[in-house]
Amino acid sequence: MLNMAEGLARLGALADNPVVATLARAFADAGYELAVVGGPVRDALLGRDTHDLDFTTNARPDDILRIVTPVSTAQWDIGREFGTIGARIAGEQVEITTYRSDAYDGATRKPSVQFGDSINGDLSRRDFTVNAMALMVPSVKLVDPTGGVEDLIAGILRTPSNPAQSFGDDPLRMLRAARFAAQLGFTVDEPTRQAVADLKATLSIVSPERVQGELVRLMQTDDPVRGIRLLVETELIEQFLPEVSALRLEVDEHHHHKDVYEHTLTALEQAMQLEKQRHPGEPGDAVLRLAVLLHDIGKPRTRKLEEGGGVSFHHHDVVGARMARKRLQALRFDKETIDAVSQLVEQHLRFFGYAEGAWSDSAVRRYVRDAGGQLERLHILTRADVTTRNKRKAARLARAYDDIESRIAVLREQEELDAIRPDLDGNQIQKILNIPPGRDVGAAYKFLLDIRLDEGVLGEEEAERRLREWWQQRHDDASATESTGN
Repeated sequence: MLNMAEGLARLGALADNPVVATLARAFADAGYELAVVGGPVRDALLGRDTHDLDFTTNARPDDILRIVTPVSTAQWDIGREFGTIGARIAGEQVEITTYRSDAYDGATRKPSVQFGDSINGDLSRRDFTVNAMALMVPSVKLVDPTGGVEDLIAGILRTPSNPAQSFGDDPLRMLRAARFAAQLGFTVDEPTRQAVADLKATLSIVSPERVQGELVRLMQTDDPVRGIRLLVETELIEQFLPEVSALRLEVDEHHHHKDVYEHTLTALEQAMQLEKQRHPGEPGDAVLRLAVLLHDIGKPRTRKLEEGGGVSFHHHDVVGARMARKRLQALRFDKETIDAVSQLVEQHLRFFGYAEGAWSDSAVRRYVRDAGGQLERLHILTRADVTTRNKRKAARLARAYDDIESRIAVLREQEELDAIRPDLDGNQIQKILNIPPGRDVGAAYKFLLDIRLDEGVLGEEEAERRLREWWQQRHDDASATESTGN
């Protein structure tokens, strides 16, 4: 809950920030207004850490550049056409933007930039009232023309202007509503929520890259489930990630199964708890959280109603991995993220065979090898995927996974499990068999790797003996095939 006395004291501390104080003096000496605006003001009032200082001023871009040059170590004007000048002051990167009163054409997100003369006019064009506050410096005066403080106290998200107009101007703000609701733990007010539902189709004018960026920021918040629920309930998610809303499978009176949508959200919450336990202090892992969100998206396509009231989802892991890859590609995710998420989706069921009976060391090695660099994420995803209310079953699965992690740790210590490879490398294989690079070397390498996985470390001498036997047998088999053919 916002305490105004404490909040105002924090605003004073924000004004005393060396970067803020330096810029405040420079602009005041030049005869211009300056204000810290948006997120830093909101977060200072809430007692949250402030990041990425943004400023607004009645100075025009050329004047901004002239004022900041003497007090900064670097400047850039890549945003000059939008009135924004960047600078590095005391090692911190800041942006200063001229007051604006933009106009949108409704066809794109790019506004017709119009510079304004009023701080109130600049604030009223912003996305939400809690982000439409400014701290005038050096006077330390809070400017709040749209009731942002009252909304902070109430924990409400709403737009400064009519929400239909605000979202019509910039549809990406609808996604931001979900992100800020998750980030701040706020409730979106009903007119704003309804506008999201009414205008969801307008998200199509937003580039996939910008949608992706907001999705990642949402997934990195402390409560992404809150934002996902808003996206699903308003159907906005169907514009860019329809596979998630499709998880709300209908359950008839004869064929019962777990609510896949609610299971997914519970798994996501559990994965985040495990993240905090296993990696305290680290930022939210967007790749892991996306994998958890998408791990069961193959179920709607693979659902089969069985006789006797059962339901099966055979191969939903493989189908889901393909679906995840296609969707993330459409959202322009980078290859590394796409590969990692789709791999985790495909492998999320691998462990459950272990719970039915302990694996051999060979099987454990293969589990580690197949997981590769995603092993730690796979550990968390697999544990989080257990959402059963049957405490006995949950405890049994937890013990089984404790056991497999313990065995991995022992094998890693014994065998450098993170870098499983044969006892002989490709160059050694070529030298021993006197063969050039090519398919034969690849086949020999795979032969030795399979032995390594099945039996552990052989040593170079034994590996060479096995390799020569295999090569001779391969040669004999080829000769026999030729003789038969002749």
